[in-house]
Amino acid sequence: MNLPNPEQLGIVFYPDPVLQVKCAPVTDFSPSLAGLVLRMLELMHNAPGVGLAAPQVGVAIRLFVCNPTGEPGDDLVYVNPVLSDLEGSEEAEEGCLSLPLVQSMMRRATKAVIHAVDLQGQAFEEAGEDLLARIWQHETDHLDGKLIVDNMSTSDEITNRRLLKKLREDYAASH
Repeated sequence: MNLPNPEQLGIVFYPDPVLQVKCAPVTDFSPSLAGLVLRMLELMHNAPGVGLAAPQVGVAIRLFVCNPTGEPGDDLVYVNPVLSDLEGSEEAEEGCLSLPLVQSMMRRATKAVIHAVDLQGQAFEEAGEDLLARIWQHETDHLDGKLIVDNMSTSDEITNRRLLKKLREDYAASH
């Protein structure tokens, strides 16, 4: 797996096609993966956000970082994550670093179990609830090429129409 130079990476914005790709599993756990994770954490904190998936920096691999508390020691890394045991249901407003200022009501499970591997390729499992479970679901959607705009209600589409139009125009102008 040839990863780009992490210093050249930035957050990718809608409607960039990389955001709609089903990402490939990570098979190479070389030091370049750790470099990518450090850059993703830096971008997530600077944004500021609570989660960032690899396709959001233009890398179509199954990896995301998150920090539900914002505290420096609470950064989390999930490689090749798979969610299971989804329970409960709650609707809440979500945003996305790839869709600045866009907000959408999203129904998510309130509890989840995540199966993933760490940067050394060691498997682990965690249970999460509330905000952490929501972040896991949002970021896993990114790894499957799904965005909050894909499930927007009609009222959210109307509310965000101008922002989405501007994002599409900005993307077209830069590509």
